[in-house]
Amino acid sequence: MSTVLKKILLVEDDIILGETIQELLESESYEVIWAKDGQEALDHTFGDNFDLLLLDVNIPFINGFELLNDLRQSGDITPAIFLTANTDIDSLKKGFDVGADDYIKKPFNFDEFIIRIEAVLQRSFKSYSNYLEYGDLKYDIKKQLLTKDDKVIHLTPTESKILEHLLQNIDKIITFSELTSNTSGDFEVKIGVLRVQISKLKKLGFNITNIRQTGYRLGRL
Repeated sequence: MSTVLKKILLVEDDIILGETIQELLESESYEVIWAKDGQEALDHTFGDNFDLLLLDVNIPFINGFELLNDLRQSGDITPAIFLTANTDIDSLKKGFDVGADDYIKKPFNFDEFIIRIEAVLQRSFKSYSNYLEYGDLKYDIKKQLLTKDDKVIHLTPTESKILEHLLQNIDKIITFSELTSNTSGDFEVKIGVLRVQISKLKKLGFNITNIRQTGYRLGRL
């Protein structure tokens, strides 16, 4: 059974380092889209959704600070880590001021690099484990894999994204538009498809409540 891999946008203009990072991440079962300048990275964010941004600071056209600031201003809350040779306090402060979740100084240890990536992804789920448990259901954060009694439950990529959004915001109301942002079709078609997907998740054991004319809420068990 195939799994939906975590998708990372890597923004790095150093070809050798970029290739090394991409190979490392893919060996750790991440899907990597590699952009070599800020404009290319911005274009990718318009057409795709990512689980993590890895941003060099000194990149052509739009630097990493400006890129992340633009994304945050547009409402993009994708977790982000800066990879940079800038070691001064002002750069560190600026990185966090524009919305970074972590800041890794070059050169870095690759084992530490992977540990930091996993930690940021876990925090986005308000978890300190690689897994989230919901009753007898278990969700692998890194692999986006749902299991029950160690048996894999197949979810489509869209269903996985919906479940992740609910798990990241447990007990909070998530609007229809938020849950359908990654799907095509007019709004009525999207809502119809969403109802089917939510119904499937309910049957699996997720306590999802329909909030009339607003959206859905995943409650704790």
